[in-house]
Amino acid sequence: MIHSRRAFFRKTLTVGAAAAFSDLTAGLAASAQTTLSPEAALQQLIDGNRRFVEGRMTSFAEDLEMLKAKTAEKQEPFAAVLSCADSRVPVELIFDQSIGHLFVTRVAGNIATSAIIASLEYGAAVLGTRAIVVLGHANCGAVKASIEAKAVPGQISALYPYIRPAVDQAGSDLEAAIKANARIQAALLRQSSPVLAEEIKQHRLKIVAAYYDLASGSVSLLD
Repeated sequence: MIHSRRAFFRKTLTVGAAAAFSDLTAGLAASAQTTLSPEAALQQLIDGNRRFVEGRMTSFAEDLEMLKAKTAEKQEPFAAVLSCADSRVPVELIFDQSIGHLFVTRVAGNIATSAIIASLEYGAAVLGTRAIVVLGHANCGAVKASIEAKAVPGQISALYPYIRPAVDQAGSDLEAAIKANARIQAALLRQSSPVLAEEIKQHRLKIVAAYYDLASGSVSLLD
């Protein structure tokens, strides 16, 4: 009986949260949104990364003054990226995208915290992003620290609980743990957010995990 009541309560909260978010965003709809499908949005990122790897980027050729003027009052990103805060992962560069194209959230270990989820919900429900990429990367310090689990100063250890499931799954293999973490965080976004789940259900959104190789510059999809 207690378990059934809890399940009912959780369901009520989920439905209520989705309805409240729908009401909140009704008046915030972007003046324009991308016409790309989720598949096409993801392909644009893959194509951009290929240009980056091959050294034939096009984003810098765009007129930055014109882009600034166009995006000063609104934004129409076609995709979102949940990336690690690592300085070696410049998201717009590695996907060869310019101003206004990507909605980027960054946090050490590319973990799906409540604030990150809220930001990505806004990107999908209001701005109309069609793809979310959870981007892990080679030699991630946050994942390495979670594997070692040593005492650290300040609040750095607050990252550990988010990354620990990947460590439990992959053990001390750093690359395997990094990839597992990206997959787990992507699954968390798909499963824990009613807003994102609805976008996926309506075929307006895809959420995938990916891995960025620092040495080659190549991004590979993990899903």
